[in-house]
Amino acid sequence: MCEDDHAGIGRRAVFVTGAAAALTLTSVSFASAAPRERRKRTVRGTLPAGSPDFVYVPVEVPDGVREIHVAYTYDRPAVPAGTQGNALDIGLFDERGTGLGGRGFRGWSGGARTEFFVRADEATPGYLPGPVRAGVWHIALGPYTVAPRGLSYEITITLTYGEESATVRPVYPPERAKGRGRAWYRGDCHLHSVYSDGRYTLAEIASLAREAGLDFINSSEHNTHSAHAHWAKVAGDDLLIMLGEEVTTRNGHVVALGTDPGTFVDWRYRARDNRFGRFARQIRRAGGLVVPAHPHATCIGCNWKFGFGEADAVEVWNGAYTPDDEVALADWDGMLVAAVRDGRDGRGGRDGRGWLPAMGSSDSHRAPDVIGRPQTVVLADDLTREAIQEGIRAGRSYVAESAKVSLAFTASGGRGEHAGIGERLRVDDDTPVTVRLEVTGAPRCAVRFVTDQGVLFTSAPLPVSGSGVVEWRTTASYAAYVRAELRHEAAAGPLPGALAAFTNPVFLRR
Repeated sequence: MCEDDHAGIGRRAVFVTGAAAALTLTSVSFASAAPRERRKRTVRGTLPAGSPDFVYVPVEVPDGVREIHVAYTYDRPAVPAGTQGNALDIGLFDERGTGLGGRGFRGWSGGARTEFFVRADEATPGYLPGPVRAGVWHIALGPYTVAPRGLSYEITITLTYGEESATVRPVYPPERAKGRGRAWYRGDCHLHSVYSDGRYTLAEIASLAREAGLDFINSSEHNTHSAHAHWAKVAGDDLLIMLGEEVTTRNGHVVALGTDPGTFVDWRYRARDNRFGRFARQIRRAGGLVVPAHPHATCIGCNWKFGFGEADAVEVWNGAYTPDDEVALADWDGMLVAAVRDGRDGRGGRDGRGWLPAMGSSDSHRAPDVIGRPQTVVLADDLTREAIQEGIRAGRSYVAESAKVSLAFTASGGRGEHAGIGERLRVDDDTPVTVRLEVTGAPRCAVRFVTDQGVLFTSAPLPVSGSGVVEWRTTASYAAYVRAELRHEAAAGPLPGALAAFTNPVFLRR
């Protein structure tokens, strides 16, 4: 074994690569070896507090290598209360380089793994199998947080020489499942498996999705598309599996929903770098939707700071209902008011003029996370990727805590005019409008009708059967839109209870 030491990083060593600040260290070199032999090198270094977002360790890979294996450790010193400790992410880029949005990406495991390998026919989950070509590869280190005294790391790189295995051709899940024609379909578009930092296998996710009554799911691993080629074996006529990614930047996370198979979306930038628009457009070119996730989450780097001008929808409810979801709901409602003010309430989805529909997803990683809590229920023409996306983009959807909860929400005028979720009721300002919500599966929950003025009606709790019909009358001059909320009983105090379900709005007026 050979060992190298990387000196501590001084501020003069940091440079910008066109995205977030990054640093490239001294190369690690290997000599050629005989077939079936291995060569190992260990490098050590220390990252100071205030390190760049990404540190690259170049590895000179000679001809004849069939597998690259990387293992790493780092210190976790005790820190004072309220101070961040050490957390170091890791990934890999091949000889094609580390350029932002380039083709060199070979995998990312964040902080979920301490070792990984890549070869032609197989790779550790989170990484992409493929040829191991000669050239300069890069181990990518992402110091997520660094303690005041710094972060000391050790990386061991092992190259195995020999004849390369045959590359495996990827097989992707179909873009269509057996639907029911135009109907309401239930889905969970944000969840994680062993291919990033989750603990569920793909088979477990598919099984739990079926148990939860879901019709579709979306693959959304952190910063990697490595799971795409492994979903086909668990898809079926009863479950549409769309492919995507959770793009996890240092200034917020965004779900790429339903992209073309094999689409990789880079994450190595901050809001100040003015790069997000480029990758949002890439998501749409790949057939996907741009959905900012948990925009008010409190974890480091989770709070959304890129604005919503590039979004197709927004994930308002993420997992078990918590105060940050309540803030996200209020913030989204404020965006609806702004859309009405600016005359952008004519259509849903991103087209430069439309309002921004809301979604909900579980963000499940492991038990006891519940897949399908919450779930987005979409009115779509069929159970296909394109139809589901069109329904989400148009806002023809509501969010429910489980498949037990079903809603039917409409608004009607005095001459037979009617509109459903995500649509516009075209009536004069003074025409009486009847808003009607039919509910099943929500015992003791109260119905609230919310407009651009706020909550204008709250019902008595539904019976223990969980079913009921609630109506309310208004006019377009009094309410520019109406949306429905279904709330559990409040535990105490003036705050409302947790959501059981909520709808996208019905807009009023001509």
